[in-house]
Amino acid sequence: MTHEVRRALESAILDWMTEPEAPRDEARFDALALDLYRFQYAACEPYRNYCDALGRDPSRVARANDVPAVPTGAFKEFDLRCFPAKETLLTFRTSGTSTERRGALHLDTVVLYETSLLASLRRCFLTNLQGTRPTMRFLALSPKAAPDSSLTHMLATLAAAEGCSESGYDLTPEGLDLASLRRAVASARQRGQPIVLAGTSFAFVHFLDATEANALDATEANALDATEAHAWQLPPGSRVLETGGFKGRSREVPREVLRAALAARFGIPEQAVLNQYGMTELGSQFYDSTLVDPSGPRRKLAPPWTRVRCIDPDSGGDVPTGEVGIVVIHDLANTGSVAAIQTADLGRVVPAAAGDGFDVLGRSEGAEQRGCSIAIDAMLGHGPGRERTR
Repeated sequence: MTHEVRRALESAILDWMTEPEAPRDEARFDALALDLYRFQYAACEPYRNYCDALGRDPSRVARANDVPAVPTGAFKEFDLRCFPAKETLLTFRTSGTSTERRGALHLDTVVLYETSLLASLRRCFLTNLQGTRPTMRFLALSPKAAPDSSLTHMLATLAAAEGCSESGYDLTPEGLDLASLRRAVASARQRGQPIVLAGTSFAFVHFLDATEANALDATEANALDATEAHAWQLPPGSRVLETGGFKGRSREVPREVLRAALAARFGIPEQAVLNQYGMTELGSQFYDSTLVDPSGPRRKLAPPWTRVRCIDPDSGGDVPTGEVGIVVIHDLANTGSVAAIQTADLGRVVPAAAGDGFDVLGRSEGAEQRGCSIAIDAMLGHGPGRERTR
């Protein structure tokens, strides 16, 4: 029966994702989120233990905002899946060292995952390039080199759906392949066609360093010699997507500095340099608003089948608009795992006339460790309230 319930839910969610100009609909979201919660509570034992420990089994949850959100750290300790392990089709893993336990998102289907990511990329990043098959070059590892990377899977899905045959990867386990990237840029410029560049934030830092020693201190194109400056100028309409942040890196570059340096190096406006916010544990991603709302404040836009809140970690309630809280994401694309996720990131809601968004301000390690410790204890069946809710 649970299989049929999930398939019916996925059909309804897919209908929403594939609607032209899919609208936000709070009542629709609440209804689907509560149905999905009932399914995941029944199908995922560690999550059920956690909800019981909080005293929030489905009979006590009447709003989507009251669905228990699992801290991301719990994905390192438990297989949070709603299907038999033998049916696993693909597993994405968080980045980490060889000795560090890594979080994992297990999938038995990629249909919702890929439908969600393409819908958001087309709306927020490709915009007027959708259907034109531009060249796409990626400063990220290829699927062969990184088979468990959600970012690599996203880029491969994007290239297959919207890129041309000259699309490809310019980062290898040995480092950047500047020669192949330079050839692709030159070819696009010769044709006068926009090119799409995407990759990790840290790879773009390496690119800037490799093409000019003081790139992040000098954001004007004339800081390079004329030949080198021209080599990296992109055709009009081109755009850049950077993502991944700098967690665990010895060097961190502020977003504003990186964005300005990339815009200057590639000869494009800053509004054409977008940041993506995504997580291995999620089925959906979030993009800067600058291509769809250039006159509004820069903010991350949430697709209608997600809900993003900023909460007080102690009370669990929403903080006032504009104030800083812990980012909680409820993502209906996560049907086979857990839909409500409490991140380790600090953020704030950004109001705008064209639709509110949010901004991510950094990490809250203390809140992550505390929340994860409580969640793990509860999932093991040791949490407070277990006797009360059995």
